[in-house]
Amino acid sequence: MAMKARELGRKAAVVGDRVALVGDLSGKKDTLARIVRIEERTSVLRRTADDDDPYERVVVANADQLAIVTALADPEPRPRLIDRCLVAAYDGGLAPLLVMTKSDLAPPDALLELYGALDIPYVVTSREELDDGGAADRVREHLAGKVTAFVGHSGVGKTTLVNALVPEERRRTTGHVNAVTGRGRHTTTSALALPLAGEDGWVVDTPGVRSFGLAHVDPSRVIHAFPDLEPGTAGCPRACSHDEPDCALDAWVTEGHADPARLYSLRRLLATRERTEGD
Repeated sequence: MAMKARELGRKAAVVGDRVALVGDLSGKKDTLARIVRIEERTSVLRRTADDDDPYERVVVANADQLAIVTALADPEPRPRLIDRCLVAAYDGGLAPLLVMTKSDLAPPDALLELYGALDIPYVVTSREELDDGGAADRVREHLAGKVTAFVGHSGVGKTTLVNALVPEERRRTTGHVNAVTGRGRHTTTSALALPLAGEDGWVVDTPGVRSFGLAHVDPSRVIHAFPDLEPGTAGCPRACSHDEPDCALDAWVTEGHADPARLYSLRRLLATRERTEGD
């Protein structure tokens, strides 16, 4: 067990943080170490309770990618929630991976078309594959050597998938890490980091989400996820929203520098803060 040193102040360690410890590092029962330093983070997945909440919650640090798990039916896909997760991933420095479940109930074509221009790696699985472990085998191909955070709302099969990726015997030796964040609010975000079975990698299981607030995201940073469009913003007016009559990206695309579908995807992601996930 480790506790945070007083000199770290309000800064909290979260799942994925690399820290410096002093004290008894044996890990034996009833021993105690102190966290005296939190190393610089290479990536941060953050969310807020809603778009009006100024206090961000760090879900996981130093993850390489975000696996967004969504069912194709029962429950229906929620593209706005997927968009919000994508914005958080791009903003925090994580590569996205789209995992679509229950393909036996509905085809993935419409969802793949919606996100095709973003060139996101994806895996399509069925309920049978979730039950027999076949889904885990295919997802595992994208996880080797990486730290992957899994996110998804209730009923999409995220927990079943994580359980298949990390057998029970490996879970028994791994403890929960709870991080309480947010000034003036008692909001607890619990995440569990688990070693990937048979591979050099980690799976971070996060609680199911009903919403994904983006109050912490500066919309100007979303363009960094579109390297084919970013040079075209040089001619944009100051503080351009990239969805207005004088936006230079329209001419950039018309001149053939980028696919129109990419501009549509950028504008759809930028608009996520202007509407709710259910829209």
